Amino acid sequence: MDHRTEVREFLTTRRARISPDRAGLPAYGGNRRVPGLRREEVALLAGVSVDYYTRLERGDLSGASHSVLDALARALQLDDAETAHLFDLAHTANASPTAKRARQKAGTVRPSIQRLIDAITEAPALLRNEYFDYVSANALGRALYAPLFADPAPNSARFAFLNPAAQDFYVEWDKNTQELVATMRGVAGRNPYDRRLTDLVGELSTRSERFRMLWAAHNVRYHRSGVKKLHHPVVGDLELTYEAFELPADPGMTLSTYTAEPGSPSADALTLLASWAVTAPVEGEPAAQTDVRSHRSCREMRHRSREFPGYL
Repeated sequence: MDHRTEVREFLTTRRARISPDRAGLPAYGGNRRVPGLRREEVALLAGVSVDYYTRLERGDLSGASHSVLDALARALQLDDAETAHLFDLAHTANASPTAKRARQKAGTVRPSIQRLIDAITEAPALLRNEYFDYVSANALGRALYAPLFADPAPNSARFAFLNPAAQDFYVEWDKNTQELVATMRGVAGRNPYDRRLTDLVGELSTRSERFRMLWAAHNVRYHRSGVKKLHHPVVGDLELTYEAFELPADPGMTLSTYTAEPGSPSADALTLLASWAVTAPVEGEPAAQTDVRSHRSCREMRHRSREFPGYL
């Protein structure tokens, strides 16, 4: 990933989405050649010269002060995630390409974190690293993401874009892939010289047209909380609220938990999933290939729960 290109494309795509009317500016001239603001309009809103803003948009953020970056973020109406991304790009422009952030190995899970994950017994819990590998999960988390854990090296990005099963598993696949790439953009902005991350982006760009299109949009977002709609191959549809927690002592690690509205069909499905998880294969075997009898058992339990509300 070329840094100057990243800066140029991020700023131009942000500028293109804002109309003069949205920015509170009069739209002079009826034949505008750009879909959004002109460079001179962004410069005006940010309080800098046109020449200086032109230099920034050409990819040179070196020496840009916090006050200039703040003004630029306001002019381009960036949200929190986009503003943080802009500051990450500026930090990279002033840092040595050889400087590497000290961190533990990407697949290492501290024993205390593993104990915490295992102690969460009534909600799916999964731990991923900055390369979007799932490095740990509790039993219910593995059961919930059974199609993904069928791969011995589960990776949410590769599954979403390269595995046909993802479009069945994620009910809102279009939305989910947009959010995933926007999250990856933020991670890449913080780790621009990470070879493993660059290789992942390159692999997905080569193999997935959908990924290439979304990556070129330069959208950035935080992955902190939201609703995930899944179609599980055993228990059917689930609508779950997720909370994602970054671990300050483990840079790059994110712990995600999933819960259902009490008394909802999704809550019943999670209860059934917990029962199925007991019969699922042991660690190291693909959970998605569990015995057919356990699938039939779950379907029977779900049928009975509908006939007899107190069954579960």
